[in-house]
Amino acid sequence: MTRFRAAGLAPLLLAVLLGCGAPAFAQTPGAGHEAAPADVTPLSPRYLLMDVQGRAVSHEDFRGRFQLVAFGFISCPDVCPTTLLEVKQVLEALGDKAARLQPIFITVDPERDTRAVLRDYTAAFDKRILGLTGHPEFIRRAADSFRVRYEIVREPGAAADNYTMNHTAGMVLLDTRGRFLRRFGYGKGARDMSEAILAAMAAEGR
Repeated sequence: MTRFRAAGLAPLLLAVLLGCGAPAFAQTPGAGHEAAPADVTPLSPRYLLMDVQGRAVSHEDFRGRFQLVAFGFISCPDVCPTTLLEVKQVLEALGDKAARLQPIFITVDPERDTRAVLRDYTAAFDKRILGLTGHPEFIRRAADSFRVRYEIVREPGAAADNYTMNHTAGMVLLDTRGRFLRRFGYGKGARDMSEAILAAMAAEGR
């Protein structure tokens, strides 16, 4: 897989806008994207990571705001850009209430997804999307708390930096205290998600 280049994002965004997004189990060479597991027991989402400015960020930093969290990687050709496009559409649908939602994109490929590249990637969709990275162990802990699975997939004989990622698709909504509210499966659609988020906001009486 090649690294993301900001200048190359425009054609990809155009393809997604024209309906060329991938199905729920979109395939990249030797890898795919898993459907999110059923939530049999409540999640206890936790993370302590680093934003694109190098500042420490945790799940406790957004008290009073909802969080919409997705995991992915920048070299992802289809599912991840489609997901972030949905986030952009959700923010637009929320209007003024979008200020009460913090969208977050956590990379599962910190080796290649540098802070600078992550910053440009998320900003290409919407500057309100917060990109997070960190030490691989911290990312693994965060993913486990969200019940997100991921792994490196490399073809036999491929160079060390020539790989893709297999990861759980979809998004997780946290409430204003950082607690799990619900999981949105991949391809849920911005309209359904925004309606669910607005209902959650209304339930808090604001």
